[in-house]
Amino acid sequence: MYLPPPDVHSRGFGLRKEIIGPLTDDYRGQLVAFARAHGNRIRAGDLRFLLARKFGFCYGVDRAIEYAYETRLRFPEHRIFLTGEIIHNPDVNRRLREFGIRILVPDDCLAAKFVEVRPSDVVLLPAFGVPTDELAFLRDRGCILVDTTCGSVMNVWKNVDRYRQDGFTAIVHGKYFHEETRATASRAGQYLVVKDMEEALEVCRYIEAGADGQPDREAFLERFGRACSPGFDPDEGLGQIGLANQTTMLAGESQAIADELGKAMARRYGEEALPRRFRSFDTICSSTQKRQDAVLEMLAEDLDLVLVIGGFNSSNTGHLVELSSERFPSYHISGADCLRSPDEIRHRIGADHGQPPRVVTSVGWLPEGPLRIGVTSGASTPDMAVHQAIARVLEFRGLTEAACVPDDRT
Repeated sequence: MYLPPPDVHSRGFGLRKEIIGPLTDDYRGQLVAFARAHGNRIRAGDLRFLLARKFGFCYGVDRAIEYAYETRLRFPEHRIFLTGEIIHNPDVNRRLREFGIRILVPDDCLAAKFVEVRPSDVVLLPAFGVPTDELAFLRDRGCILVDTTCGSVMNVWKNVDRYRQDGFTAIVHGKYFHEETRATASRAGQYLVVKDMEEALEVCRYIEAGADGQPDREAFLERFGRACSPGFDPDEGLGQIGLANQTTMLAGESQAIADELGKAMARRYGEEALPRRFRSFDTICSSTQKRQDAVLEMLAEDLDLVLVIGGFNSSNTGHLVELSSERFPSYHISGADCLRSPDEIRHRIGADHGQPPRVVTSVGWLPEGPLRIGVTSGASTPDMAVHQAIARVLEFRGLTEAACVPDDRT
């Protein structure tokens, strides 16, 4: 199992009692607490809100934020840096900046990224983890390192390290540019990142074409050039593969990709060869899975629209929107300020017809009359953001938080 180096602080500083008050003030939402106490169903006027059974901060995010608050308290006179956003939530990262914690801008050149960091400085490693070259650079510089890497991420590292030791290429279901996937890939030896089923099927076709000696190697490398390890040779590297995933991907898609890769390897090498040719471990975070399951459960009810609250660059939030938009009008907002009026909403939409994901403004999102609104949020979204979004919707109907009562109607 992966363990942080001994010179890296990874267990906090025992200051939870001192920071729990500020944490509660910054992130707790009263409407959310009220809803949770009443079966996640509340109503006010002709509006009814159904909150997903599981949503919001997961254990890993809670832990990362607590460590950041403890670090500021433990090192009051030190400069503190984050190697990148601690989680993908603008409110949390803004609050850390207000504490004087500086968030560094990504740069492929480590010397440029960490040019201002001195040996006496404290550097926080985010919940996504950091690539091995960044960790080595900071250790060599002699900084005080505080590691907030999520345990679920470290579990993925454990599996890809086994792949590396046994000579397997890690096929990572994820986004090659995402911080977590970059950190995982750096521990994998040979790797190839596939973002979705379409790309996974390209890999399957290449594997199977090798049986006839006709795979288009150059076209393959052109497509995956930025998503594979340096010098990757698909003719050699795809002979033994093990699947892992970015912990925030859609669980169902990861399983489907594993199934297709396994079938391709069986067709190429035969069923009897699979144990020495193909491996797969489910490394989707349990919190991610629970939140996806809770959305599917919520979608079984009759809703008029769904609000999904979370950072626009939050992978796990985006996948919740994918699920909900299959059944009802769904809007991915980063916070209450995206709800501009009863008619206008600013929200993120996913890739569509060749267009990349983007933030757009739509009209007519909140119809007149009685509404039943589903609400969920990503694992990096504080309850306060959900509270504020619900409060804004109430305001559009001339209602206040005090008007909310338990909704015992099903």
